[in-house]
Amino acid sequence: MLEDSPLDSELIREHLDSMVPSPDITRVESRAAYVEALQGRNFDLILADFSLPDFDGMTALEMASEAVPEIPFIFVSGVLGEEVAIDSFRHGATDYVLKQRLIRLPAAVERALAEAREKAEHRSAQHQKELLVRELSHRVKNTMAMVMSLVRRTARSSLSIEQYTEVLLGRLRAMADAHALLFETNWSQAELLEVVRRTLEPYRQGRGEQFTVNPGPLIHLDPKGALAISMVLNELTTNAVKYGALFHEKGRVVISWSRDDTAEVPLVTLDWQEIDGPAVRPPEDHGFGTTLIERSVQYELQGEAILDYAQTGLKCRLVFPVQ
Repeated sequence: MLEDSPLDSELIREHLDSMVPSPDITRVESRAAYVEALQGRNFDLILADFSLPDFDGMTALEMASEAVPEIPFIFVSGVLGEEVAIDSFRHGATDYVLKQRLIRLPAAVERALAEAREKAEHRSAQHQKELLVRELSHRVKNTMAMVMSLVRRTARSSLSIEQYTEVLLGRLRAMADAHALLFETNWSQAELLEVVRRTLEPYRQGRGEQFTVNPGPLIHLDPKGALAISMVLNELTTNAVKYGALFHEKGRVVISWSRDDTAEVPLVTLDWQEIDGPAVRPPEDHGFGTTLIERSVQYELQGEAILDYAQTGLKCRLVFPVQ
C-alpha cells in the first residue's frame, strides 16, 4: 500500500480486514521505499494513492508495470477525475476506488486477484503448450532421423526388394508399437513386460508355444529405453525366425530379466536365449542388425549388449541402468 496518510491507511486497513482471509499489508510512503518493495516482489496486489509528496501515482503505476506487470494495481484516491481514470487504465491500472467509497474496496481487491489468477493460469497453460509443441517437434525430428537411417541402412544390407520390404516394415512396426504404448502412458514411462509383449505379438501368430516369457521385477522404462528395447527385441526375433530357433517348429525362445539393486545405480539384466534351433555360427560380417542392437543399448540405454553365438542357440544379454 503506497499511502502517505496514516489516517487514510488505517481506514483502508479497516475495510480490508473484512476480507477472508484478512490480507497482510505492507505500507510504504516514499519513492525509495516503494522501489525497494517492488524489488522484493513479495506481494500479490498494489494499492496506491494518486497524490504523493515526492512523486505521483501515475509514475508509480508505470514503475509497477515495468517491474511487475503481472501484479494488479488499484488506485485508492480522494480525487481522480474521469480523464485521469481512463488514462490510468490505458497504462495498466486494474481498477480505482475513491476514498469516499472505500466500501467498494474489498470487492475490487477480490476481483483484481481473481483476474490475476486467471491470467496467471492462462500464461501457464500457454507456456505449457509452447513446451509441448517444442518437445513434439524435437521428437518428430528424432523419429524421422531414425526412420531415414533405417531406410538407408536396411537397403544396404538387403539382397532383394522383397527382403528389404519385409525387414524394413518389421523395424518400422516395432517403432510404431513402441510409440503407441508410450502414447497410452502419456509419453511418460512404459513397463518392460508390456514392451516385450507388444514387440513379440506380431510374431506369435502360429508360434505362441515357442515363446516363453519369465517376467522379472516390475521395471519402468523411459521413452528412449522403451523404444530401444522394442527395436532390439524386434531384431532378435526377426533373426530367430529366419535363421534361429523360430526357424523350426521345435525351437523356443526364452526371455527373462532381473534387477540388481546392490550397485550404486540399479542394473537390469535382460536375457534372450534360443533353444533347440539349428546350429548357430557367428556371422562373417558385422551386419546392420547387430549394429542396431549394440548401438541402441549403448546410446539409448547407456548399457551393454553381449551376444553369444553358442551352438545350442543364440544368447543375448542386455545390461543397463534404470532409475
